[in-house]
Parts: sequence; C-alpha cells; structure tokens
Amino acid sequence: MTTQPAPEFVTWNNSDLEHTILDSISLKAPLEVIESFSSLVRSSGSSQEREAIDLLRARLTSWGVPHKLHEPMCFISIPLAAHVRVGDTTFRAKTPSMSVSTGGREISGELVYLPSATGSSVSDVFSTGVDLAGVDVRGKIVITEGMALPGKVTDVLDAGALAGIFINPGSAIHEGICTSIWGTPDLASSVRQPGVPIVAVNHEDGQRLIAAARDGSQVAVATNLDTGWRPIPVLVAEISGQATPDEYVLLHGHLDSWHVGIGDNATGNATMLELARVFWQHRDRLDRSLRIAWWSGHSHGRYAGSTWYADTFAIDLARHCVAQVNCDSPGCRWADTYDGLNVMSEAQPFVDRVIRDTTGITPHMERPHRAGDYSFNAVGLTSFYMLSSTMSEEKRKEEGYYAVGGCGGNIQWHTEDDTLEIADREYLLRDMRMYANSILRVLSAPIHPFDWRRTTAEFRGTLTRYQQAAGAAFDFTPAFEAVAALDAALARFYAATPIAIEPASAQVRRFNAVQRRLARLLIPVNFSAMPSFYHDPALHVPHLPDLAPALTFPAAGDDVAQRGILRAHLTRGQNRLVWALEQARESVEAATPA
Repeated sequence: MTTQPAPEFVTWNNSDLEHTILDSISLKAPLEVIESFSSLVRSSGSSQEREAIDLLRARLTSWGVPHKLHEPMCFISIPLAAHVRVGDTTFRAKTPSMSVSTGGREISGELVYLPSATGSSVSDVFSTGVDLAGVDVRGKIVITEGMALPGKVTDVLDAGALAGIFINPGSAIHEGICTSIWGTPDLASSVRQPGVPIVAVNHEDGQRLIAAARDGSQVAVATNLDTGWRPIPVLVAEISGQATPDEYVLLHGHLDSWHVGIGDNATGNATMLELARVFWQHRDRLDRSLRIAWWSGHSHGRYAGSTWYADTFAIDLARHCVAQVNCDSPGCRWADTYDGLNVMSEAQPFVDRVIRDTTGITPHMERPHRAGDYSFNAVGLTSFYMLSSTMSEEKRKEEGYYAVGGCGGNIQWHTEDDTLEIADREYLLRDMRMYANSILRVLSAPIHPFDWRRTTAEFRGTLTRYQQAAGAAFDFTPAFEAVAALDAALARFYAATPIAIEPASAQVRRFNAVQRRLARLLIPVNFSAMPSFYHDPALHVPHLPDLAPALTFPAAGDDVAQRGILRAHLTRGQNRLVWALEQARESVEAATPA
C-alpha cells in the first residue's frame, strides 16, 4: 500500500447510516440457511441445488425483495466415479469436471512420473506446469504433483499423454475442474476441451504410484462423468437506489458446491441473503442500486453462470455497473486475517480504509487472479474481493495445513469434509459487516471511491519491468509517455473533484461517468488479452498481458526470427495500450474544467 493519504472522495463515509446498516445485520437467517444447506449436495443443475434456490427465493419473497430466476442452458460436467489400478491394487481416485469420461472402462499404459514444473513438493498444489524434461510421454500415462489445473493438464495433453494422474498434497483428494475454457465454450474456445481422462489421488497413494512408475509398471485409469448441456439456476435480486438507480453494484457468489460445501460457499450464500434483507429494509436511504446474484455452474462449468450473465447483460454492465464484488468463503473457522485479498489497484485505498474502519484489521491485498467468478474483466468492471477472510500463515503452519483456494484456508476445501464445523459464528458476523460496509460506501459515496492514479502507477511499474527485460530490443517510450500524459490529466481531474454531496447532481453524474469510462478502458488492457466481451482462458493473465512477452527477450538470444516475432507482437500490444490510454486521457480532459 502507498503511504500517501487517500483522497477524501475515497474515504467518504456516512457514519450514521453505517451504524444503522451494520447494527441491522443478524446471524439468525444466515445460520438457518447454512444449517439447511448442510444436507444439500448442490451440484450444478441438480435437484438438491434447486432445493437451495427455492429456500433462498422463499426468504426473499417473505421479505418482499424483488428477484428473478433465470435458467440458462450451459455446458456442465458432473464427476461420478474414478479409480487407478496397478496390478491387483486399486487406488481411490477422483476425476475433475470436464475430464474425458471413459464410461468406467479402464485405459491402460506405461506409467511415467514427471515432476511438477516447480519441483516435487508436498505443498505443490497450485503450480501451473509439468516439467517434461524432454521425456517422450506419447501413449503413456503421466503422474505429477499438484491439482489438476488447466495449465498442468494442458501440458499433459500437448505432450500426447494417454491420461494424467495428479497427486494432491494431503490425505484428502480435492475436487476440481480441469478445463481452461471459461464458461460455456464458443467457436474459439471449444477446441481447448480436455481430450484425455484426468484423475487425482491423495499424497500417500501418489508416492506408491511414483514408485510403481520408477519400476516401469503399467497402470489402468477409469473415469465416469455426466457431461452435457443442462439448465442451471441464476438467481438475481434487485434493490433500487433512490438517487441514481441506473448505477449499481453487483454483489455475487456461487451457489453450487462440492458436496455440501459449507465454507465454500454456503457461508457466502447466507451472507448475500442477509445483505439482501438488510439493504431492502433500508432501501429508502440508498442512493445507487444493489444487484445480488447467486450463480450455479461455478464448480462444474468453470463459472458458467456468471459467464452467462456477463454475456447476456454485457451492455447493461458496461453502461451502468460501478463495481463487482465477489463473495466466496466468508466466516470460516480460524479466518482471522484479510491476507491475499484480491483487489484491483484503483480500489485498494478504498478497501484498505473500509476494512480497517469496520474490523480493525489491516488487509494485505494483491492483484486479482484469473479465477473465482471474475467473468467481467473484458467488460472492464472495477473489482474487489474473491475470497474473503483467511487464517494467518502462522495458524496454517500450526495446523500443518498446505495452501488451498477457499474455506478460509481450511484444507477441507473441495472435499466431503467441508461441513458445519468449518463455519464460525463470530467471523461470519464480522465478514457480513465488512461486506455490508464495503457495498454501502460504494452505493452512497457521491463520487465513485476509486483512484485511477493507482492504476497508472501500476502501469509504470509493469512497463519498467518489461523495458528492463527487453533492453535495446524494444522501446516502450510511447507507452511510458501515454501513461505520463494520463497521469497528469488525472491530477487535474481529481483536483477538480465536485464538492456536491448529491450523487444525482449533473456535475457528479458527469464525473462518475468518467470514472466508469476509465474502468472500461484500462481494466481490459490490464486483465484480458481477448477482445471486449470475450473470455480469456482460466490461466494466469500477467500484468498488461499484450506486453508480457517482453520478459522472454533474454531467452530469445540471437534468434533473429524469434526476436522479430516478439517485436511485431509488442508493437501491436503497445498500440492497443497507448490507444486505450489516449482515449482515457481524452475522456478525463473533456470532463475537467478549464
């Protein structure tokens, strides 16, 4: 975080209204919902997920909260069974969503062990690749460490392997999804659908299988999945603001789960429901609108529900959405920090202030990952939160846990053991209050509380790294100059921030329209390599992704062809960035008084 004080429009608050809203939050309905969800396995599009939706709708109806249920047809994959066999020994296994289904029939081949790209490690859960080390694995079955994530699965596919086995780091096997396709496939992305069976085993069995591979053993793998098109529920509640109802915040989280999924994400579903109740109760004091969405298809369709919504309501989101706020895994056991919190740069001063004001905890923030239901990057929505609170590193080490992607850091994440004991009453109440105040300040602040000078500072740092890597081989001066010009324009723009306290005043409306315009221009070039309204793969997206290949110049050496290709790519990428920066500057200058 910068040590410079945040501008007043970022730290704006209405203490009386905040006390009213936060004091209205109760654990009663959330705990009842969590208890009900504890007996429902909410697979995407399933009957038990429909029971959960009906429960949420009954609550919203009883409170009078307007809502609508959508039922889009999406591409969903439900794992059913899997096993691995060596000789007479059968190993317990799970297959991730979107693996090829063998229909329960075994596929056999020579077992080959390849270390994860980051090396063999008990905690190697989220590494992104496999170290092929020149080994020919065509027609063989590969075993490696970590989760069956898209990057690792892609490496196995591209190498021509017959199947892949992934070793989880503990005694449990974590459920997951192995495709890089984000949401429902389109003509361009459908070719990335995994084409071989994929399974996961636990750490102990994985070591036995590695030993078998070193002995040159044959292995058999079988999978069974129910993959196809089916309707899934997308429930959206709408609470209209009084002053500028066309401007809204989108609060959202996934309803579907692995098993009963209490920490991931029954606690989030209950949080959103309680916020719907409270904000509806005090709707006459809200300036902007609040839209709350419960998605299906997160776990079994790679964010199919939120992607459908981003596609279907793309223009409305682009014109009117002030920010999207993701709610996943709040209120979990031992989650006493807000470390690793996903927040875009322009929102970091705001998030830092609101969390410290509400909880007394200083958050530690980082760039949002290409994960969660961040299906809105190519639209250009300011975004904060993905997971919420988490246990400290010290607590994680004390418990002997490895890193996981939810449940407040509890390793029951994505397993049968994510049950009622994962939820924590005290932390749930704290997190509900944190979410409520974060949303309330965006709904009520006269000026959208985001500072785009934080983004230009990030851009300068990124360009500096890329220029150092490229050296004399490529010149990023045009991008540096465009960033500097936008930064200067922003200094004048924010110096003329309207002092009006009415969000509906014409001057404030014009100022906020520019704030949203900056988001639509600057977020896509920083978080998406795809054209507007298309979805990047579920793979790591680097800062300013069009320019990130500059980091490969040193590896190109004296290869004239490769260096020429890199220069052509970077020229086009720089043109895209500079054009976005120039449009941003022109928008800012047009709205700044002379």
